[in-house]
Amino acid sequence: MDEVRGRDATWTFDLENLRIVPGHGRGVHKLRQAIGELSVPVEAIAGMSYESGRKGGRLRLRLREGADPLVQATGGQLGDGADPYLLAVDTDQTATGQYFAEAVRTALLVQQVSPEPTTEYLLPAPGVPISATAGDGTATFDGEFIRLDWGWMAKESKQEAGPVQLALSDVTSVEWRPQSGFGYGYLRFQTRGVTTLPSPEHDRNSLSWGVQREGGTTALVAAAVVSRLPHPMGSPAVAAPVADDPDAMLRRLRELGDLHKAGVLTDAEFTAAKQRLLGL
Repeated sequence: MDEVRGRDATWTFDLENLRIVPGHGRGVHKLRQAIGELSVPVEAIAGMSYESGRKGGRLRLRLREGADPLVQATGGQLGDGADPYLLAVDTDQTATGQYFAEAVRTALLVQQVSPEPTTEYLLPAPGVPISATAGDGTATFDGEFIRLDWGWMAKESKQEAGPVQLALSDVTSVEWRPQSGFGYGYLRFQTRGVTTLPSPEHDRNSLSWGVQREGGTTALVAAAVVSRLPHPMGSPAVAAPVADDPDAMLRRLRELGDLHKAGVLTDAEFTAAKQRLLGL
């Protein structure tokens, strides 16, 4: 089992799952702590990289599109401090971080994990009921209904109209955006038949905030709702098998041979990977 300890979390990899355990120190982002432990199956991973820096480096885990409702809901716009798939490591962990990234990449190659989008979520969604407060109100989701209650920072148009309750069956999409510059961050629920959208601070189907960059834990509410809507990838696409592409087959065989010569793969691992590739 490979392990690397970073500033915000500890990552371990056992060839089948990459386990992320967030830290609990004062410097660890509250959203990471609210997400809690994650077990990422290898089939959900598209890639892994190690990025060097002046004060250490960082590991970046890239998931297959459509594999994680949190990434789907936030569009990959979480800040570095809040992103559970980014791990900053200190200088004394540089070699460990580089080795860890190579171990994950090797496993993806040996197990022939496709980097293509998935047609179903491979990571679990946040449990319900779930709620989050940010900016002008609180969003609550119980699995069937979304409720928005307004706080004192909400515009008069929202307060005067009172709380909003939306049936999940009426929601067509979810938008989550972090606060940026002078613009508002927001969590918006789009519903059937609505074509004109007011600004988030005036939209009764939106929470909006202007101070908190990530809007507290609103990303988790967004992910919980997104996971219960139709999957964005739709029906499965039929991909041509590698064996039907001679050039791709030869490239894979050469890559496996290089890993074997370099000592990364044992004789048994090389033989098993080659047989899987050839469909034997």
